[in-house]
Amino acid sequence: MNIPVARGSPPPTGVYFHFPFCVHRCHYCDFSVQRTRMAPVDEWLDCVAAELADWFTDGGWPTPVKLETVFVGGGTPSLLSGDGMPRLRDVLRQRCRWDASRLEWTAEANPASLTARLLASWREAGVTRLSLGVQSFDDGALAWLGRLHDESEARSALARARAAGFHDVNLDLIFGLPASVPRDWRSEVAAAVDAGVTHVSVYGLTAEPDTPLGRRVGQGRVRMPDEDRYESEYVAAAEELEQAGFVHYEVSNFARPGRECRHNWQYWDGSSYLGVGPSAHSHLGGTRLWNVYSWEAYRRALGEGRSPREGFETIGAGESRLERLWLAFRTNRGLPAEDPLNRFVRREAGGMLTAWRDAGWLTETGGGLRLTRSGWLRMDAMVASLEARMESILTPGSSRE
Repeated sequence: MNIPVARGSPPPTGVYFHFPFCVHRCHYCDFSVQRTRMAPVDEWLDCVAAELADWFTDGGWPTPVKLETVFVGGGTPSLLSGDGMPRLRDVLRQRCRWDASRLEWTAEANPASLTARLLASWREAGVTRLSLGVQSFDDGALAWLGRLHDESEARSALARARAAGFHDVNLDLIFGLPASVPRDWRSEVAAAVDAGVTHVSVYGLTAEPDTPLGRRVGQGRVRMPDEDRYESEYVAAAEELEQAGFVHYEVSNFARPGRECRHNWQYWDGSSYLGVGPSAHSHLGGTRLWNVYSWEAYRRALGEGRSPREGFETIGAGESRLERLWLAFRTNRGLPAEDPLNRFVRREAGGMLTAWRDAGWLTETGGGLRLTRSGWLRMDAMVASLEARMESILTPGSSRE
């Protein structure tokens, strides 16, 4: 399937690389993952180099493109061989340039495979920020989730990262486990703070249908937590982190002041970014594009000289308004007063906004609109209500704005 990129689309300012290989798939994971004990690093590097060449040919972008962020996710990027990240840097240098003093280069890692040798290699390659998939500091919870590391290994990985000179570190934690899995959630959040990390991402556990966890839930073997437990753990994490000086800058993300993930902001503020690798998504000048999901399909397409892009959609004016609404309410920036969409929402959904303010779900600062912590817990339903209201007004041919 040939899906071209319109020439003249703005070049990306950030690149995401998906490294899909894992030794083991966790019970809750529905990402594009290929299980293997020995990742085919050479073949993956050849494939991403070929995909980058394809993007630049179709996009007609001038070489080099100036990058602000790079993100290597997975999968388990810490399964890259010792020289894998420097070689990825060299592949990227064929098309792109960056200011090493300003570039944010994030790489995800599993504590079980993060060695001192790998950390030294990543530092040499230019990686500036680590994201560790710790998920929990409780051995029982880690075993239930199907993780390969325990609490001791998580703490050791954090110590190795500090010793290697990585001072900008994110730590992932999962909340909302079933009540049958005993844990002291507040103490785990406190452990993250004590670890000295600069960023914490907290994600509620979901039971996706095609995962082992999803099948167990469907069979009635596992009962997911009720809404009250889910909400209480989310609030507890926010309280612990904010008291420790973290800024709750996005529904799932907390950072020390000035340590927000710049790459993630590119997803939320409408910037152009490139996704390279199986299942990776891109956004270029109002068009969303995505690659084939599996490693085998991705490898095969590039091996046959075809683009791995599987689909795309052009974002129309009405859809763009709705998307801006969703993305704005995800973050603490909210919907600024000067944004025409702010004025439109106030005019057409003023009663709804008043009800949300009275309930404590929405707040105003200088005319800007943003959700509170309680609002973030209800964000999907709230924004869906606004979306329905907007769609009833922005009918084809309507001039109301």
